[in-house]
Formats: sequence, C-alpha cells, structure tokens
Amino acid sequence: MARVTDAGYALGWTVVRKMPERLARALFTAIADRTWRRRGEGVRQLERNLCRVLGRPEPDAYVRLTAKQVMRSYFRYWLEVFRLPEYSRERILGHMDVSGHERALKTLDSGRGIILALPHMGNYEQAGAWLVHMGYPFTTVAERLKPESLFDRFVAFRESLGMEVLPHRGASAYGRLAQRLRAGRPVCLVVDRDLTESGIDVEFFGETARMPAVAAALAIQTGAALHPVTLWYQGEDWGARVHEEIPVPATGGRRERVQAMTQELARVFQQGIAEHPEDWHMLQKVWVADLGAGAGRGRGPGRPAGDAR
Repeated sequence: MARVTDAGYALGWTVVRKMPERLARALFTAIADRTWRRRGEGVRQLERNLCRVLGRPEPDAYVRLTAKQVMRSYFRYWLEVFRLPEYSRERILGHMDVSGHERALKTLDSGRGIILALPHMGNYEQAGAWLVHMGYPFTTVAERLKPESLFDRFVAFRESLGMEVLPHRGASAYGRLAQRLRAGRPVCLVVDRDLTESGIDVEFFGETARMPAVAAALAIQTGAALHPVTLWYQGEDWGARVHEEIPVPATGGRRERVQAMTQELARVFQQGIAEHPEDWHMLQKVWVADLGAGAGRGRGPGRPAGDAR
C-alpha cells in the first residue's frame, strides 16, 4: 500500500502536472464528489468537525452540503500542489489577495524573526510560494511519511518552491527553528492539530480542542513575532489575511504564557474558519471528545508540529 501511495503521488507530479488545466479541474472535482458520496471515515470526521463550526447538534443537510464544498476545496488543494511547479511568478503574485502582511514584512525587514501560524485552510503551499516570490524564503517542518520516498517527494516539491524543510524530529527541529528565528528569518507552521501528544488544551468553537504549543513556545524563547494567518479561495484566486501579532503576556510563568498565546491563536483560527468553513480541510480529530480517553493531556510545549493533510 505504501508503494501504491508513493506511485500515486509520483503520478500527480508528472501526469497531473502537465494535464490541460480545465480537464484536471473537472477530474479532481469528480473525485472529490465521489469521495464525499462514499462517506468514509475521513468525511464522517469532517462532518463531526463541521457540526462544531456550524453550530449543529448532528450532521444535517446543511452540514452535508458544506462537507461537499470542503471536499471540493480539499481536492483543489491537491490539484494545485501537483501543478504549482508550473505556475509562473506572475500568476502566484497576481492572483493572491493578501491583507495585513505589510506589518509582518516590516518586522522582518527590521531584523526580527516572525512565526506565521496557519490552520489547514485554503492552499498554504501556494501562500508559501507567494512569500518566497515576495523575497522572504522561510523555514517549515514536514511530518515523516511512509514510505521514505514519499517524504522525499514532498521535501523536493517544497524546496523547489524555495522553502527550507526540516523533518519533524522533536527537539532537533525545534532548535533549528529557533536558530532561524534568532537570525531574523520567517518560520511557517501549520498548527491547528496536535501531532506531538504534548499539545495545549484550548477552547475552540465552544469545546476543548488540542493544538500544538510550538508557535507560542518559539515566540517566547526567541522574541520572534507570532502572527496567525488564515487562508481561503476566492473564485479562481487565493485569499489570505495576516492577523495582528499575538504578544507575549507580561505576567505569568512560561506555561501560563504559552497557554494564553495558544488560546489566542485558537480564537483567531476560529474567526477565520467561521468566515470560510468550506476551506478548512480538517478530516482528522481535533477536539478532545473525539480523541478518546487514551489521548491524555499534553505534556507541555516544546516540539514542532508537522503538516499532515
């Protein structure tokens, strides 16, 4: 199965990458609709997640329709991942509508590092390419995938866009991220789902969810500016908002400050997701009630979150 998966992604970065765009879009929309109709575990979890976002007690017709829109958005993300290496600089810059980025870029120009913290919204690969083309190459982390060749494909893809990619290896990756921030460089992290078993419990759409603590921990340790970013699709184009910096609280111990900053991050994510629920690609468990009794409480901040769509 691992070899089949790897072969499928290889096909995407070769055949799909070169297909006529209209045909590729029609194909991926059809696959999205078929996946939605089959209602596998990922789609069912998506519906449970959307019930919280949309304020519904259980999946109804509206939740189902929104889940269909999410699946189309999700498969659009994958289509664009496969085709991004073909996109010109003019297309990436000219079709990206970004607000609030001026203050973050000004911070970088002053020599201070920044952490751009994102949820699984829209197309953050494209947003990363936009940042690189703006003249700000950045560092990120990637979850170790099986087989190793698949992980290597993702690293090669992101590096081809101008990103520095670190493997998700706990303290080692965390230390290198801290080094980049102290050097005044940007770091981008997807942090709306905890992969470390050491996350922070936060209130999220009225329930307790678990999110990584790494963004807040890095900001406190390095003095870098922490900016949430939310993303969405605007027709054929892309939209993004770089939100105000989340400051480090003036009082409290390290854990209390990490808790407060991560909670504020969750609040901003909640706002962006509520505005664009169809572009939040969360087919995995986020809320503690779904994680089960074996999940346990997090051990505290320190390990970086990976990207695991």
